[in-house]
Amino acid sequence: MAYQLILTTCPDQQSAETLAIQLLEAKLAACINILPGLKALYHWKGQIESADEHLLIIKTRADKYHEIEIILQKSHPYELPEIIAVPIERGLPEYLQWIESCLASD
Repeated sequence: MAYQLILTTCPDQQSAETLAIQLLEAKLAACINILPGLKALYHWKGQIESADEHLLIIKTRADKYHEIEIILQKSHPYELPEIIAVPIERGLPEYLQWIESCLASD
């Protein structure tokens, strides 16, 4: 089974938690870390912008990416949300099994 981390950023704690809960309730993620206090500097519409952000690190299976992308695009507060998937090349087998168990249908 292939596992991955999906990264997305949000402008505040409330929107980050709302997205995290939505993904967890849909059993699309086993765990989501929210890291506050990020400062983003980026190009946007011809300008260099900056923003305070919260990073979500979503732990899931690779086959869940499409469903997660749909939910994030629909519910995300940004016009163009960052949605980046990074494959998990290796991991503690017991931890990966735990991810699997969290995503199993009841």
